[in-house]
Amino acid sequence: MKSFINYESNSDFSIHNIPFGVAVFNQEYIACCTRIGDTVLDLATLYDYGYLDEIEGLEENVFEAYTLNEFIELGKPVTNVVRLHLQSLLQEGSSLAADEKTLEAICYPITEVQMLMPLHVPNYTDFYSSIEHASNVGKMFRGEDNALLPNWKHLPVGYHGRASSIVVSGAEFHRPKGQMKPPTAESPVFGPCKQLDFELEIGFIVNKNTEMGDSISTSEAEDAIFGLVLFNDWSARDIQSWEYVPLGPFLGKNFCSTISPWVVTLEALEPFRMATPAQEPEVMDYLKFDGQKNYDIHLEVSVKPENSTESVICKSNFKYMYWNMVQQLAHHTVNGCNVEVGDIYASGTISGKDKDSFGSMLELTWRGTEPLVLNDGSERKFIEDGDTVIMRGHAEKDGVRVGFGEVRGTVLPAK
Repeated sequence: MKSFINYESNSDFSIHNIPFGVAVFNQEYIACCTRIGDTVLDLATLYDYGYLDEIEGLEENVFEAYTLNEFIELGKPVTNVVRLHLQSLLQEGSSLAADEKTLEAICYPITEVQMLMPLHVPNYTDFYSSIEHASNVGKMFRGEDNALLPNWKHLPVGYHGRASSIVVSGAEFHRPKGQMKPPTAESPVFGPCKQLDFELEIGFIVNKNTEMGDSISTSEAEDAIFGLVLFNDWSARDIQSWEYVPLGPFLGKNFCSTISPWVVTLEALEPFRMATPAQEPEVMDYLKFDGQKNYDIHLEVSVKPENSTESVICKSNFKYMYWNMVQQLAHHTVNGCNVEVGDIYASGTISGKDKDSFGSMLELTWRGTEPLVLNDGSERKFIEDGDTVIMRGHAEKDGVRVGFGEVRGTVLPAK
């Protein structure tokens, strides 16, 4: 496939991708959109010009919206057809290629639009599904012999997170405050977090509502997953370590999570499927699945201090995940928990076996004992005020590249 819209060969947004997002056009008009190269296409106007009339099930202009939820809820029999139709329209020789009037109305340089939060997120769940990450954290806090807790290899561990503080890439947030108990202190202290961290994750988004009591099996899960986003689950490690026993993360997590503005569909990632790592012991029947359910997505994290250059500090891959997405969704709903359109389910920190593939500062600096040296000579044990953390992700195989762009967030001083 070749598009009549030119883009660089290393673009995340090739003709093979066709992601979905929401943008502000002309500083006032909001609509759902897609992207190819550095060109953003206004889908609401494309609909008005009649280019999507032939798609069954798309009787209304769901792209005239502030979120993708209404479009996603149409389900894959519609959303997949829309994506493939857009892909066809963007190829050389298409009817759209020769329609200068429409192209002038729908095409904008990425530099001239403002990307918005692409979804209304009713609920957010964070998993803990990388065996390398879980083992590293366990070794730090419990020692080598008790790194993984007894339940970890039997079920995808997770917790319900805070949906209201999920923001889109580019947003700034204030350093959180809370209670902490320094190792040498007899009692806790209150103040700004001193061990602010990122977590390199990927989140998946569901496209349906279910009733309480219903469950989604591993064989049904992919039909319920619209697509993926890059996800930075910011963490206040010192607040978290004091509060998390016995009920888990609270103030250490609920202050901010950042997602990428573009949702990449599962179908765009089809060429990059991989086998899930061997799971021992054998999982229960409701967690068993057929086929390749992991994805070969290259990930990296950079830190950019204020008024300085960025330094790449982590290179990891989504293929490392021990528990895959269909298992996560099956486990989440096996007890009858209902899901809603736009729910986000994050993978948990994505770490590999090598130190430079660890997906958090907690691991990269081994709880602050081995500081990182950045390109400008400064050191980091954790994330400092003014720092911007940038995550990028893409998949590439046989000349086909599909990516997410980036997700970035900047830390401001505590209020």
